Amino acid sequence: MGLFQPTPNADNATDRTRPLADRMRPRTLADYAGQEHLIGPGKPLRTQIERDDTGSFIFWGPPGTGKTTLAKIIANMTKAEFIEFSAVLAGIKEIKQVMADAERARQYGTRTIVFIDEIHRFNKAQQDAFLPHVEKGNIRLIGATTENPSFEINSALLSRCRVYVLKPLTEEQIVELLKSALADQERGLGAMHLTASDEVLKKIASYTSGDARSAYNVLEVAAGLAQRQAGKAAPEITDEIVHDALQKRVLLYDKTGEEHYNLISALHKSVRNSDADAALYWLGRMLEAGEDPLYVARRVVRMAVEDIGLADPNALSLCMAARDAVDFIGMPEGNLALAQAVVYLSVAPKSNALYTAYGSVQQDVEQTAAEPVPLHLRNAPTGLMKGLGYGKDYQYAHDVEGKVADMQCLPDNLRDRVYYQPTNEGAEKRIRERMEGIQRLRSQAVENDSARSEPARSEKEI
Repeated sequence: MGLFQPTPNADNATDRTRPLADRMRPRTLADYAGQEHLIGPGKPLRTQIERDDTGSFIFWGPPGTGKTTLAKIIANMTKAEFIEFSAVLAGIKEIKQVMADAERARQYGTRTIVFIDEIHRFNKAQQDAFLPHVEKGNIRLIGATTENPSFEINSALLSRCRVYVLKPLTEEQIVELLKSALADQERGLGAMHLTASDEVLKKIASYTSGDARSAYNVLEVAAGLAQRQAGKAAPEITDEIVHDALQKRVLLYDKTGEEHYNLISALHKSVRNSDADAALYWLGRMLEAGEDPLYVARRVVRMAVEDIGLADPNALSLCMAARDAVDFIGMPEGNLALAQAVVYLSVAPKSNALYTAYGSVQQDVEQTAAEPVPLHLRNAPTGLMKGLGYGKDYQYAHDVEGKVADMQCLPDNLRDRVYYQPTNEGAEKRIRERMEGIQRLRSQAVENDSARSEPARSEKEI
């Protein structure tokens, strides 16, 4: 069969050389597990499939949630020509050939559904090759991707496709799939007469993070181990066997994909909400999945200045120390330094006063005129500059009572602008009190200057 030949109707699911996950692939909507929000009775996708009017759409979801399976079910139920290929193997030349064949087939009244697995791997030019044919109706495109289509699919193509989001399977759903595989004599492991407790199956389900394919793979390895250990006795999949089959828990993570940003967002927002337990959990999820610890350290430093600020000035120092510890001792020892930092930030008093203050400064810099520095704030290292008024009327704060002079330091167009407004949290309460004291000293200085500038009244005026 060539790369672009239609999917055959013959069912070879009993071929024992194929992986268990492939043999157990559902063939009808009735056998399909999960995604009730899409294919439950009366739901839009189910209605489209049953009417054989699917249009073009994108399946977006984590691995093992049934994207390819759902496409194959549509292939079995549709009256259209179904062509399947992988974005990993196909180039622009092959795509154009398929499009030309589909256009000729449409002239004879035959519809063509093109299913593209891992469509996010196509570059912009390859995706653009589909656009005119989707627009004309020469093909109905079904794409499958684990990446966010908003970032990975061209906006023009995406606007012509409906996006269906597939959710990870629940532990209960995966347990039921594993039980079916153990009992199925034709396609599953029924001929091996294996036994496994619900607790063991739940362990497999919990460790595979909603990925049915991964769960089937673990079960298949565990079945082989159990059969070899049992000899002539009835093989049983035990907790120890599952532990050997799992080796290491499967954690859904992509250092450059959406899950990367989802997890760091969860960590940051847990810290901001003073939830130390949640912050520790999300930190662990990232580090145990292989995230770069220095990336985490940089983001933790950002949390210290964005969400704690001067409410606890020590937060930044501690986070910088954690970053240095990670850099110095490496992993896994460095994970405790990061754990210490995120717990400290979680329980520290919170303030975003500096964050909002600097945001206001950025806005003023962008939207107001860049007026020159007032003359009295400029240095006058040369006679010319002094003659031009540089430094004139400057008041040296150390020579003034209270160390606060009546002197404008902002440009005229931003006179009296207030950016930093400290809260009453932590150390910022003392900062607020100090700033209020500074304002009183400044007001008093203004009154004193006004009094000195009033001319003395004569005796006649008195």
